Amino acid sequence: MNNKIYVLLLLLSVFISAISQILLKKSALETHKSWIKEYVNIKVISAYFLFFCAVLIDLIALKFLPVSFVPVIETSSYIFVIIFSRIIFKEKISLKQYSAIVLILTGILIYIL
Repeated sequence: MNNKIYVLLLLLSVFISAISQILLKKSALETHKSWIKEYVNIKVISAYFLFFCAVLIDLIALKFLPVSFVPVIETSSYIFVIIFSRIIFKEKISLKQYSAIVLILTGILIYIL
């Protein structure tokens, strides 16, 4: 199979991991009736399930890609988290964050191409 597919799998893994982080943040911002419900609720359980799926996808992709691809591709998680924070939490994106997104994308493109 083509290596580009496995690079896309790594990106999918990072995307899923970012969703997992957002779910954990949403749960952390909520008030819970007890400390056990703070850790055992649908958002937390779903987040850890998604994170587990992301790790499995990573392992599949790593069978066919060099390990050196992982840190480069996983930097895109910062981009996903910034975008999700804007969409879900209505957080403003600062000029520094825009600059960081451009630098991350430039670094990924330089490495991949």
